[in-house]
Amino acid sequence: MALTVRVIAPDKTVWDSSAEEVILPSTTGQLGILSGHAPLLTALETGVLRVRSDKNWVPIAIMGGFAEVEKNEVTILVNAAERGESIDLDAARTAYTEAEAKFAQADQGDSRQGKLQATQALKRARARLQAAGGQV
Repeated sequence: MALTVRVIAPDKTVWDSSAEEVILPSTTGQLGILSGHAPLLTALETGVLRVRSDKNWVPIAIMGGFAEVEKNEVTILVNAAERGESIDLDAARTAYTEAEAKFAQADQGDSRQGKLQATQALKRARARLQAAGGQV
């Protein structure tokens, strides 16, 4: 039996199809979901969600949100999301390098809010790069 998976961002539905497996970047670590999984509600971290459909893995960069699993239906509500295939790898690599530099700079004495913003920007850039197929 397959899972019905929906990844919904405020501006679009990124995925709405069946899948055999989902790997979620929860706030407590990676979480694998197969059919028959117990009901679950979890917060999601900025990272890469992976969906296995027809024996192929589809990476999706997500920017935080929540996931609900119930009766073989996985509903994922996120702040923003992009499928890996739609991300320009070179642009993602450049953005990651820039975010790393800003993070290092913020770590040198920026305000607490500046450090938090730099950390979030680095997480977003890392997720986009990984979803596009790049190595961190």
